[in-house]
Amino acid sequence: MIREFHLADWVTLANATCGMSALFAIMTYLQTLDVEHVYFASALVVASFVFDVLDGRIARWRQKSSPLGRDLDSLADIVSFGVAPAAIAYGCGMQGLYDRIVLAIFVACGVSRLARFNVTADELCEGGDKVKYFEGTPIPTSLLLVIMMWVAAAQGALHDSLWFGKVVLAGFTLHPIVLLFALSGSLMVTRLRFPKF
Repeated sequence: MIREFHLADWVTLANATCGMSALFAIMTYLQTLDVEHVYFASALVVASFVFDVLDGRIARWRQKSSPLGRDLDSLADIVSFGVAPAAIAYGCGMQGLYDRIVLAIFVACGVSRLARFNVTADELCEGGDKVKYFEGTPIPTSLLLVIMMWVAAAQGALHDSLWFGKVVLAGFTLHPIVLLFALSGSLMVTRLRFPKF
């Protein structure tokens, strides 16, 4: 199987590796509470984004793309831009029951959006080799949420100091900041069209 990989596929694997490494970094933060690991986790998601941009450009430059590459890209993206941002949010203090539900829904929206893209990509290409627009926001837009958490960490706004505080409903905690993840997930699964640059 590895012999069938193109250069772009190896770059996609670098994306996935950075996403998984971000998960390890935020788990280390939970063990040590050394805020540098939040920065590492966030930086690794940024690196994933760089690799995500590069893999498409390399595939078009070398004119070597495949259904395997497209599925590989989606799987890498769900790790790097779905699971990793949700884990970083959890690590930073969004750990209440309602927070967990919202973060799980955020990941489910990302998975659904990528599955829809894979099914409709050929139709969205309109006879060309590149998708002209996205339906719903692309999952890498979750990078904005990661940058937000990076800034929060730099300002010491973690755990009990999270921006916007917390609300207790029926004995369970909700940090209102987690609603930005709900908004991001909702935008991913809309039918709104966003131009691809």
